[in-house]
Amino acid sequence: MTNELPLWTPSKETVSSSVLSDFAAKLDHGFPQTPQGYSQLHTWSIEHREEFWSALWNYCGIIGKKGDLILENGDKMPGARFFPRASLNFAENLLRRRGGDTAIYFKGENKVRRNMSWDELHGLVSRLQQAFLQHGVKKGDRIAAMMPNIPETVAAMLAAASLGAVWSSCSPDFGEKGVLDRFSQIEPVVFITCDGYWYNGKPIDIGDKLAKIVPKLNARQTIIVPYLGFADEVAEKHINTSTLSAFVEGIKAAEVRYERLPFDHPLYILFSSGTTGIPKCIVHSTGGVLTQHLKEHQLHGNIRAGEKVFYFTTCGWMMWNWLVTALASEASLVLYDGSPFFPDGNVLFDYADEIGIDFFGTSAKFIDALRNQNLRPINSHNLDSIRMIASTGSPLAPKNFEFVYSGIKKDVHLASVSGGTDIVSCFVGGIPWNPVYKSEIQGPSLGMATDVWNDDGEPVIMKKGELVCTKAFPSMPVRFWNDEDGRKYHAAYFERFDNIWCHGDFAEWTFHGGMIIHGRSDATLNSGGIRIGTAEIYHQVEQMPEVEEGLCIGQEWDYDTRVILFVRLAKGVELDDGLIAAIRQKIRVGASPRHVPAKIIAVADIPRTKSGKITELAVRDIVHGRKVKNQEALANPDALEIYQNLPELSR
Repeated sequence: MTNELPLWTPSKETVSSSVLSDFAAKLDHGFPQTPQGYSQLHTWSIEHREEFWSALWNYCGIIGKKGDLILENGDKMPGARFFPRASLNFAENLLRRRGGDTAIYFKGENKVRRNMSWDELHGLVSRLQQAFLQHGVKKGDRIAAMMPNIPETVAAMLAAASLGAVWSSCSPDFGEKGVLDRFSQIEPVVFITCDGYWYNGKPIDIGDKLAKIVPKLNARQTIIVPYLGFADEVAEKHINTSTLSAFVEGIKAAEVRYERLPFDHPLYILFSSGTTGIPKCIVHSTGGVLTQHLKEHQLHGNIRAGEKVFYFTTCGWMMWNWLVTALASEASLVLYDGSPFFPDGNVLFDYADEIGIDFFGTSAKFIDALRNQNLRPINSHNLDSIRMIASTGSPLAPKNFEFVYSGIKKDVHLASVSGGTDIVSCFVGGIPWNPVYKSEIQGPSLGMATDVWNDDGEPVIMKKGELVCTKAFPSMPVRFWNDEDGRKYHAAYFERFDNIWCHGDFAEWTFHGGMIIHGRSDATLNSGGIRIGTAEIYHQVEQMPEVEEGLCIGQEWDYDTRVILFVRLAKGVELDDGLIAAIRQKIRVGASPRHVPAKIIAVADIPRTKSGKITELAVRDIVHGRKVKNQEALANPDALEIYQNLPELSR
């Protein structure tokens, strides 16, 4: 609504003292510190990309050689190259600070607390780096980790990055096949894992799972990091396997050696699951990740040296990668591993008060759960230190925008943000100069030519359309792994509109210049921020003799997406409570808890194209009351009637 009052407006002092204002002043282009001024700054940042990204490099003090060319082939997607003559090292930029101050605060669900100073972090990275070198790790090798969100995970990533090795991680709750489908594609030379983890008050031993994963992964070396206390026993069961302490035994900390690398040298491999086949391996670049995260942390998140930055995440979500880069701003990381609701929903706010968190990041689902449980931290906690609350993973419901201010903290910058694994950063997010309006992400990120287009490729305002980016940006993937001709990469983002990044989200510009994300526009599922591949679910359920085949969709539900699985059962089989439980357990163990459907519904037929492919988009459109496009391409269009007005989907 055009006359709606903002939920929060930054004070003049907040605006003038922001990092964004300092950056804009140094540009010396006269942008006023207002929402209109931000719009002008954003327009300038995409019309003068070379000047903007060069200024960002200088302002953030990126360590390395910038080179004399900022952008090459800037009109091509893919094909553009930022800082093509630069050389830098990611770990060198994150480990720029030294001393006895705390670099990482850690708290586990099992009440373990550990702090790691900058010098201690540097020392562990040095020992790991030397041990990696002794085991023959070299530039371009892959190091994979199935780890909890603990300080050792951060140190191992930095040691890998210091050498130019490529890091990839997931969380230890992933099933055997989920891990192997990801990591076996990239053939890691080192596999780092743990003996188990804590969740919801229980220690979860993963020794049996590792017995299936380690031999098949066949890494040169496997490292078991102790968490439950069984690391020695687990390590003894496998060849070429040692505990972390044994791996670095006898190695003394020294100065970390940093391999200076090209801007587009691979840093991370992240995984995005689709509707067919195994997960796609998305290769992200050293420079692209660093520049985007520095921009988002400092200019959009107002993060400064010495602050304490928290994001509730696992090592299987891109927000872990986003969080750890805060070290490059000389901020301290605040890590938590376990359930955010054990023993109750106060645990993260207890932590925030205990150490004085400045930046508090979480998911829209967490905020919704607080409200549903009638928890009001505003009445039970101080929270004076928190100046920004960031939310992502799924759209934040209007009632939860209001709840942040009525139930958590009245005077706080609420930054709903949206981007994805595909870019390991954000298209839209928080803006320190702008008010916060209910339901709206504040606006586009600097340097990102974010827009909303209709089916004809025309920009639209205050109407739903496809979220696109019309100009190249630094954190576009380098490539997909095992996609030598680039066909999979091109098909993922550039098939819909030529030379335009099409992200696969429904979005809408608002009257205030903000954005509302309405969910996915393609068949990929996004539940609570986790990209879930339907193919991974099908692989599990179709192994069961009771199930002939399945079809999965994401249903828009209560400002999020819930996973719905339709199953066509074998002759004579009924979908009773026992079979539903068995299907859920099969998916939970074989894929991950995040893949488990909210609803499982038996159907007599599944619509498919004339070429035999099941058509998830058509079913999703029917479920949401939308017109199905290209019904003439279906072999059995009458099957769509089965999915209309299903009572199970109205509750």
